[in-house]
Amino acid sequence: MEINYLYERYLANPSIETDSRKIKKGDIFFALKGPNFNGNLYAQQALADGAAYCIVDEETGFSDERIIQVNDSLETLQALAKKHREQFSIPFIAITGSNGKTTTKELIHAVLSARYKTYTTVGNLNNHIGIPLTILKVKPDAEMAVVEMGANHQKEIEGYCRYTLPTHGLITNCGKAHLEGFGGEEGVRKGKGELFDFLRKNNGSAFIYKDYDYLVEMSKGISSVITYGTTDADITGEEIIHQEASELLQVKITKGAAIGEIKTQLVGGYNLPNVLAAVCIGKTFQVDDIRIKESLENYIPSNSRSQLIEKDGNKIILDAYNANPSSMKAAVENFAQMPGTKKVLILGGMMELGTESIPEHAALVNLISQHEWHNIVLVGKDYLNLPAHFIHFLNVNEASHWYREQHLTDAQVLIKGSRSMQMEKVLDGVS
Repeated sequence: MEINYLYERYLANPSIETDSRKIKKGDIFFALKGPNFNGNLYAQQALADGAAYCIVDEETGFSDERIIQVNDSLETLQALAKKHREQFSIPFIAITGSNGKTTTKELIHAVLSARYKTYTTVGNLNNHIGIPLTILKVKPDAEMAVVEMGANHQKEIEGYCRYTLPTHGLITNCGKAHLEGFGGEEGVRKGKGELFDFLRKNNGSAFIYKDYDYLVEMSKGISSVITYGTTDADITGEEIIHQEASELLQVKITKGAAIGEIKTQLVGGYNLPNVLAAVCIGKTFQVDDIRIKESLENYIPSNSRSQLIEKDGNKIILDAYNANPSSMKAAVENFAQMPGTKKVLILGGMMELGTESIPEHAALVNLISQHEWHNIVLVGKDYLNLPAHFIHFLNVNEASHWYREQHLTDAQVLIKGSRSMQMEKVLDGVS
């Protein structure tokens, strides 16, 4: 099947759906397959529910001119995304990294949207299905596109670049995340660095956090490099520490923009690089300083990402969307430095660490032990041989029951863990 033929149908029906339960009239349904599902089985129902076409890669057992059979539905979806991407000559900014991808993407989107019609990844649809869907949602009026790329093994980012064709790229950091798939920290750098490899070969531009020497090294050979950081960069800034302590990050831009102080709604100094990245990209694309400041100050995190929740006089930091050794260390150390004398840690397990899981959880326990806490609650099977004053539960339901029974007031609480731990459920039933 010619991709041009399918693209003509897409232009007439520019709405793609991969979940047969969400079909709307006029959608093109791509029947994808996985270990526990086979979209081909639902092609007939998708047509009955209003799909304009169904893209399948198996015999469906019935004849309909709206059924288009291909060799591989997923590869066809990606090829269609590439065809669509090739119609644009606008900046496509790709973002990857171990920590902070989604927050950085959201901040950049907020800043660029102050001047340009900007499309971006919805939520964290940043994989081999989500990225092509993101590209196919970019409409003809687009002036900017920001695409988040997640990865847990090498050659993944390289594959995404083939159909995203980024003109600009940013790696937030390379930490201890997905160690099992990447094969260690060096593997993480190699895998994330595939974005820079693409930019290097295609005369693209890279935004570099200059405080991280390894990112400077990884970016060598890229024709255009724009830097941000705390010192010696095109855009520099620092965290403001006021005497009247606050949980929310405040940033002072010290070079490259006449913005002054930015009072964000983000928790934690570890978000400083994310804010500076957004300022850097905003300035690169000539967004007004005032609009950059307003965009960053008005951005409110959601979806359990560094959210500050106040209940019963308690200040709860809910950061339960993801966790790995690097982000957990940053969160714990930041929380230890925050104001408050009644601090409660409720931490879930860190996933996808492979053989490093037990030692990395042990290292986290050692870090926690270096500070004073009101309570320490750890959740998950990888926390072993804990000190007597640590509270341990195997699942989040037990932790939620414990939390409700405490009736805490005037406390400071950090809740964090990997997505699969669903640590936000600790707050279930808490009004």
